[in-house]
Amino acid sequence: MNFKHLKYFWTVAKAGGVVRAGEQLHTTPQTLSGQIKQLEQWLGHDLFRKRGRGLELTSEGRVALGYAEQIFALGDELEKSVRLSRGQAKPLEFRVGIADSVAKSVAYHLLEPALGLAERVHMICHEGKFPELLAQLTLHRLDLVLADEPVSRKVGVKAFNHALGTSAMSFFCAPSLAKQLQGPFPQCLHGAPMLIQGPLSSVRQQLDHWFNKYQLQPHIVGEFDDSALMNAFGREGRGVFTSPSVLEDETMVQFGVEVVGRTSELVEEFFAISVERRITHPCVSAITRAARAELFAL
Repeated sequence: MNFKHLKYFWTVAKAGGVVRAGEQLHTTPQTLSGQIKQLEQWLGHDLFRKRGRGLELTSEGRVALGYAEQIFALGDELEKSVRLSRGQAKPLEFRVGIADSVAKSVAYHLLEPALGLAERVHMICHEGKFPELLAQLTLHRLDLVLADEPVSRKVGVKAFNHALGTSAMSFFCAPSLAKQLQGPFPQCLHGAPMLIQGPLSSVRQQLDHWFNKYQLQPHIVGEFDDSALMNAFGREGRGVFTSPSVLEDETMVQFGVEVVGRTSELVEEFFAISVERRITHPCVSAITRAARAELFAL
């Protein structure tokens, strides 16, 4: 394959047309069209089709663009890795996946110690669904996954759970909503607007049992897989929401909310999951030490 032709195709696809791509590449639209035509002949498929005055990708073109993105991204990584100035050490790469059910403030406090190492660290964070992150971990595309649940043996993934700590849960809401709640906690939650975690969350399952235990029937306004989105709705007074008590003060300051109540009957656990039974990555070691000695020490 002529990678120059592929670069021309990639630039045209990103620019949305040969004229703008030609300006970026300092070449004529005719030259670009000719080079792309040769690539299409080599692949045996048209990569673009005309749409009005512009171009759009064909289905084969979208596939080719996906591969081109990966190829040129790897090229950039190669250049950054090899072209280091003399005497400059290559930074330690740390690729971590964060389950979207983990509160962003908790994720920050867990990950921050990794940046305090003596050597330079290049941290690459990915957020996503827990099963998807585990798949990336087993392919060695991630060094660590942070989650609020352990890997189950039923999943069939060869990974190891490193417990970081646990936290009780606190209930928060905006001051305007707090004035409307009636009675002591937790009875004040009966009939109150509530923002809760999605059905697959470990905290959600505990919460459902807890509501049943105290015969509470809050008005469920929304269910969220993403804790940050849930907290954003809570900040605007759309409902009561829960967050780990270990970061209670920070949650109040960050979102301008009040504590409605707290309970040790609801517990959120946090795990660092790796493919190593014995932790060897310096960043993972720093995270586990700090979590157990500081964040969850109380």
